[in-house]
Amino acid sequence: MTVISKKSAEHYFWGDQCEGWHLVQSKNLSVIQERVPSGCSEQRHFHSTAEQFFFILSGVASMELDGEIFELNPNEGIYIPAKAIHKLSNQHESDLLFTVTSTPPIHGDRVVI
Repeated sequence: MTVISKKSAEHYFWGDQCEGWHLVQSKNLSVIQERVPSGCSEQRHFHSTAEQFFFILSGVASMELDGEIFELNPNEGIYIPAKAIHKLSNQHESDLLFTVTSTPPIHGDRVVI
C-alpha cells in the first residue's frame, strides 16, 4: 500500500487536449482523476456492465444522461448506471477537474453511440 497522487499515478492523454491519472486500477475498481479543458468533451456512449460516479473537484461539468442535461458544480457528483447513455463536456471557460469511479473498470466496456 502507498499514498497515491497525480504525481505518482499513471498519466495518459485522451481526446484532443484531455488528460487523466489512474489513481486506482484493480480488477474490480477504477478511480481516475481527469482534466477537460474549456470547449472539450467526450463522445456519447454507454457501458454494458460498469456503473460510474463522477465527482467534480473544480470547474463546471455538463453531463448529458439519457437525453437530459445536468450541470455539476464543485463538490457535486452524479451516478451513471450501467447501460445509461451519457456524455460529459466542459462548456465553461476554466478547466474541469473531476474524479470518475467505475466498477467494474470500464476497459473494453465502452460502446460509442
